[in-house]
Amino acid sequence: MKVGIVTVSDRASRGEYEDRGGPAIEEYLAEVLESPHSTAYRVISDEQALIESTLVELCDQEDCALIVTTGGTGPAIRDVTPEATIAVIDKEMPGFGELMRTVSLRAVPTAILSRQTAGIRGKALIVNLPGQPKAIAECLDAVFPAIPYCLELLGHAYPETECARWQAFRPKR
Repeated sequence: MKVGIVTVSDRASRGEYEDRGGPAIEEYLAEVLESPHSTAYRVISDEQALIESTLVELCDQEDCALIVTTGGTGPAIRDVTPEATIAVIDKEMPGFGELMRTVSLRAVPTAILSRQTAGIRGKALIVNLPGQPKAIAECLDAVFPAIPYCLELLGHAYPETECARWQAFRPKR
């Protein structure tokens, strides 16, 4: 399985500060995925056209089953990751964003400002996460139990997981 990881940040893309979001996603996946996987990693600026073209590339050319973005989900003028995601997907998956905001609201009242979303492009699931590593782990803990089954429904092999914090959902057959 191939996973795309996209950090959306003007400053990180210019090298003004170290990207912590992308590595947090990589660490999380290394911890929970038992199935072999590779990653396609990008750090890009907050430009909607660039975000869109990167998501399309990862889905259509790189053949990623899962693409996880970090950053660009807030209310700031340059935060356009959800708009870019909506522009390139075939199906929106609103439950992901709803659950991530619910979980984040338990930790911080400003989580209501977050605009995480998720959707399907072809056979790929795209999930937008916030930018802070702690929030990334909290949000992934909330939604990742559904991701292996979602990927299987999209035509991929069911990725095996191992996590002490949650158990992936697998329907009885």
